[in-house]
Amino acid sequence: MGMQSLLAYVVLGWLPTICQDRGMDETSAGYVLALSAAMQAVGSLAVPVLARRARDQRPLVVATVALTLVGFTGVTWAPIGSVWGWTVVLGFGQGLGFATALSFIGLRAHDAHVAAQLSGMAQGVGYVIAATGPLALGALHDATGGWSVPMIGVLAVCAVMTAPGVAAGRVGTVGGPAGPPAEGINSEISGHIPN
Repeated sequence: MGMQSLLAYVVLGWLPTICQDRGMDETSAGYVLALSAAMQAVGSLAVPVLARRARDQRPLVVATVALTLVGFTGVTWAPIGSVWGWTVVLGFGQGLGFATALSFIGLRAHDAHVAAQLSGMAQGVGYVIAATGPLALGALHDATGGWSVPMIGVLAVCAVMTAPGVAAGRVGTVGGPAGPPAEGINSEISGHIPN
C-alpha cells in the first residue's frame, strides 16, 4: 500500500515537471498527467474483473510492477514524442496496483474486525511511507541536477514492491483462529497466513 501510493504521489507531484524538463510545453505536460489519471481509473476498474477469475492475486502484483517499471522507464528516457504511450502503460499499471492493494485488505482478512485493523495499519503506515516519495524525489533531483538518479530510485521502489506484494497476493487470510495446522500440511497450503 505504501510503496504503490508513494509511486502515485511521485507521478502526481513530478510527472509534468519531468516532461517539461525533457522539452514538453506546460499544457502538454498537464495533459500527460491527465492521461495518467484516466488510465489509473481504467486499471482500477480492471482489477475486480481480473481478481475474481483467480484466488491467487500474485500475477496482478507482477503485472503491476512490470507495467509501472516499463512506464516510468519510458516516460523518463524514451524519446519525448513517445511519452503518451508510456503514460498509458504507467497509468494502467498504477491503477492495477492501487485497486489490488485495497482489495488485499478485504481478501486477506479473516473477518470484518481484522479487515478494520488491516485497513488502519495499511493506510496509516502506508500513507506515511507514501508522503516521503515526492519530497525524496525532489531532494535527489536538487542534489544531482537531473532526473536519472531520482528515477533510478523510483525504479528501485518498484522492484522492492514485488516482495510484499507477492506475499500479500498468496492465497490465505490473517487473523483467523490460532489452531494447530493439520499434520503434514503447512500453513500456506491450509489457507492460513500466520500472524
